[in-house]
Amino acid sequence: MLRKQAVFAVAAALALAIASHGAHAAAKIKIGFLPGVVDPFYQVMQIGVEAAAKDLGVDVVTQVPPTWGVDVQTPILDAMVARGDLNYIVTAPTDKDQMVGPLKAAVDAGIKVITVDTFLGDGDYVNGPVKFPISYIGSDNTEGGRISARGLAKAIGGKGTVYINSTNPNVSSVEGREKGFKEVMEKEFPNIKVLGPDYNLDDPNKATQQTAAVLEREPGLGGVFGTNVFSAQGAGAAVVNAGLGGHVQVVAYDATKLAIELMNKGVVTLVLAQKPYDMGYMAVQFAVADAAGVTSLPRRVETGFAIIDKENVKDPSIARFIYQVPGK
Repeated sequence: MLRKQAVFAVAAALALAIASHGAHAAAKIKIGFLPGVVDPFYQVMQIGVEAAAKDLGVDVVTQVPPTWGVDVQTPILDAMVARGDLNYIVTAPTDKDQMVGPLKAAVDAGIKVITVDTFLGDGDYVNGPVKFPISYIGSDNTEGGRISARGLAKAIGGKGTVYINSTNPNVSSVEGREKGFKEVMEKEFPNIKVLGPDYNLDDPNKATQQTAAVLEREPGLGGVFGTNVFSAQGAGAAVVNAGLGGHVQVVAYDATKLAIELMNKGVVTLVLAQKPYDMGYMAVQFAVADAAGVTSLPRRVETGFAIIDKENVKDPSIARFIYQVPGK
C-alpha cells in the first residue's frame, strides 16, 4: 500500500509541476545522461531518456562509456561537468563507493544528480552515508535475485548444484542480485549448492570461458544464474557449446532478444525483465519536477519486473518488456 501511495504521490507531483510551470522550468535546464556501458539495457534506458526529453522540451547530452569501470566513467563525468551548461546528471554509478567522490564534485559544481539502475553507498539517500542524489530510480535487485533463485530452483527440482556468473564486484545492482539469490537458496532450498560468483567484467566471452570451466569440473551442474546481459549471454553460449541445452538450466537477468531466443531453444528457463525505459523516462521527469520546485520527490523508486517464461512470452502485455533496440 505504501509503495502504491508513493507512486500516486509521484504522479501527482509531476503532473502539478509540469502543468503549472514545468514547461517554463524545462526550457532552462539541460540534462547529462551517463549510463554504465554500451548494452541493450542501457540503450533502452536512453530511449526512455530521449522520449521524456522530447515530451518535456528539455535538452539531453548523452555520453556512453565503451566499457564498464570507474576509470572509464570518471573522466567522461569530469568532462560533462567541465562543459558548464548542465543542470542535472542522470547516471548509473559503476561503483557504489568509488563514484561518490566524482559525483559529489559534480554536485559541488552546481549539478544535481539522479542515479538510475545502480546507486551510491547503501542506496538510502535519506538516512544512509550518501545523501546528495535527488533519487535512486531502478529495480529492487535483491528481490530480483530472490525471484531468479526460486525460478532456477523450480527448474532443477529443488536440488543439485548451481553457479552464479556475475559482472563486477562492488556494483550495487549485481551485488543485490547475488545477495538475494544466495539468501533464498540457503533458506528455502538447502539441497542446492551454490558456486561462484565469478566476475566477467562485462565481457561475454570471458563469461563463456568461466561457465565452460565450471561445466567441465562440475559435470552434474544443474543451472546457471547470469546476473546481467553479458553474464547470461556468455553462460548461455557455454551451455549451447557444451551440448547441454535443456539439461543445464539458465536464468537470465535482463530481457535481451538473445535471452529470449535462448529461452525459445530451451536453454534459458526464465528471463527477468527490468524496466530501463521507465527508469530513463522517470529520471528526466524528476529533473523537470525538481527544477519546477517540487520538494516531495521520493528518494527511492523501484520500477519492478516482468517475469518472462515460455508460457507468457507471446503475451503482448509481457512481450512489451523485451528490450527493443532499433536496428538491433
